Amino acid sequence: MAVFKKEFKSFFISPIAYVFIVVYLVVTNFLFFQGFFLINQADMRGYFGLLPWILLFFVPAITMRSWAEEKKVKTLELLQTWPVSDMQVVMGKFLAAFCFLAIAILSSITIPVTVALLGSPDPGPIIGGYLSAFLMGAAYLSIGLWISSITENQINAFILGVVAIFILFIIGSQFVTLAAPQALIPILTFIGLGNHFESVERGVIDSRDIIYYLSVISFFLFLNVQSLGSRKWE
Repeated sequence: MAVFKKEFKSFFISPIAYVFIVVYLVVTNFLFFQGFFLINQADMRGYFGLLPWILLFFVPAITMRSWAEEKKVKTLELLQTWPVSDMQVVMGKFLAAFCFLAIAILSSITIPVTVALLGSPDPGPIIGGYLSAFLMGAAYLSIGLWISSITENQINAFILGVVAIFILFIIGSQFVTLAAPQALIPILTFIGLGNHFESVERGVIDSRDIIYYLSVISFFLFLNVQSLGSRKWE
């Protein structure tokens, strides 16, 4: 909780957090409503279809400073002297970043309200879309935090984070699987972040998709803990 409070407060000490949320809302609202009135359908499928690509850039922007900044200003060693384990430190940073991202995503609540005023949308895909947004956002955060833990440069952490998330997102897409050997297609389809997002987005809450996202989050948080532990032997 001490690490969580420290990290969460750090987001709002500077105006960066407020600028981030405002830019996020402007971009998502503009792109969504630009197509919404053209399609003339009361649903949010267009919004959730854009979200993975928007978060692809916004999430690494959140995580790029998490560990890279600690290394740059030489506070990581001080942090590791606290009476907490590496796992607790990683979880504190992850939960702080997730809560900040959740605030940004939930601030778009005006979109479903507007859609409901203009028509009668099916609540299932909207609820499923927000659930998938939280799960995918958490997976993105775990990847971004791990990338930040293995570099001291924030710009490198941002670029590598974008590349890593992009690869994991498209690896199961038809664009990739059509060129892959037949034996690898089921594996690539399962690994791809995008495939599981589309399932939940449709309002179909499948336990396999939830387990998949929790597994991805756990795996990259584990890698994050291991990267911290390796520094103690340097």
